[in-house]
Amino acid sequence: MTLTRKVPLIPEQSALLFVDVQNFSAHKKGTEFVGLSEESFTEKYGWYFDELESRVIPNMQALQSAFRKKKIEVMYTTIESLTEDGRDRSLDYKITGFHVPKGSWDGKVIDQIAPMGDEIVLPKSSSSVFISTHIDYILRNLGVRQLVISGLITDQCVESAIRDACDLGYLVTQVTDACLTYSQKRHDHSIETIKGYCRQLTTADLIEEIQHA
Repeated sequence: MTLTRKVPLIPEQSALLFVDVQNFSAHKKGTEFVGLSEESFTEKYGWYFDELESRVIPNMQALQSAFRKKKIEVMYTTIESLTEDGRDRSLDYKITGFHVPKGSWDGKVIDQIAPMGDEIVLPKSSSSVFISTHIDYILRNLGVRQLVISGLITDQCVESAIRDACDLGYLVTQVTDACLTYSQKRHDHSIETIKGYCRQLTTADLIEEIQHA
């Protein structure tokens, strides 16, 4: 039998993971953007928010709805410390200055794709959700072998999650038009770079696949 990443999703062994789609980095009032003038904000993040609001979040909503209808696990990870002062953060996050205090508004998933019922939300304090949470343990308990990833930022935390998931033995599908970073060039480069680790599909193609699963 030929081994391949191009395996259609089997609903009972699949899960959808949204990476860092939270107020901190996906809401214009998030702390990530505090202190910027309107001109600086538009120059640095204008394209990002235009894409996020007009295309990427609607794609995320479509994925979330389709997976819920098929009763496939929907999960979330957000940047959020286990402490209010962030002393548990990774050294990299301390150096970078990423600080989302425990229980803060910044650490909440954005309202547009808010978790429902007992959907699992995992706060993390490092780039990869597999490093600073027990997601691997949870996925194995759930019987998940195929992980679908959507989220922010394409060339940072999304890439980290994909690589680590692959190394741990999961089959990963990246939803290419339901991920985003701060420029088209960076996004396209990341999609091209990471494709050797995962299967890549658009939102429309993935929804069609699971509807016929």
